[in-house]
This record gives sequence, C-alpha cells and structure tokens, in this order.
Amino acid sequence: MVSPADIPTVAVRDLPKDGVALLDVREDDEWAAGHAPGAKHIPMGELPARVGELDDLPDDQPVYVICRSGGRSARAAAWLNASGWDAVNVAGGMGSWKQEGRPMVGDHPGVEPEVL
Repeated sequence: MVSPADIPTVAVRDLPKDGVALLDVREDDEWAAGHAPGAKHIPMGELPARVGELDDLPDDQPVYVICRSGGRSARAAAWLNASGWDAVNVAGGMGSWKQEGRPMVGDHPGVEPEVL
C-alpha cells in the first residue's frame, strides 16, 4: 500500500497557468457543474478501463490529477504511478482551484460554474 506521503503532490498555486496535462477524476455531475478548461475527464471508477485515453496527453510532462478536495485524486495518482505513468496529485482539488481564482467552465450555459 502506498502511503499518502509517497504520492507526488503539488498545490494549485504552484501549477503552471498554461500547458498542464490535467486529469479530473470526479463524477459526471461534479464535472458538469464546473471544471478546469482543457482538463480531461475520466471518473476515478472508470480509470482502469479508460487509461488508454491518456495516451494523447503530452508524455514529456506529468499528468496532474484533480478531484474535489484531493482524496480521490491521490488514490488515482498512486494507481497511475504504479501503472507506469508520471502522475502528481493536485492538493486541495477543485476547491483550491476555485479559491486560487483559476478559470472554470461548466456544461450548463448561463449558469456560473461551481464546485460540487
């Protein structure tokens, strides 16, 4: 079992503003309510079956994994690292993303994006 201290982690404030390979592992309703522009969405429970979809991400940089608060993304990052990927957990998740004033988009036109 991988301990949380062994999972590479970065704070939202330390993420580059552009060009980050971001994987959102939240559920569909959370994604629809608000997510980072350009992020790839694969719910955590579907990740093992859909991991091949990450092949189109740049392979010269880590995959930054985000969820609502950092718990699911830490587990997903640990699984990805054990599977040969270079994955980094985003501490604080989308809650911190919003708090840091990073851009968000939602799937509901006319509705302000939010973090569920």
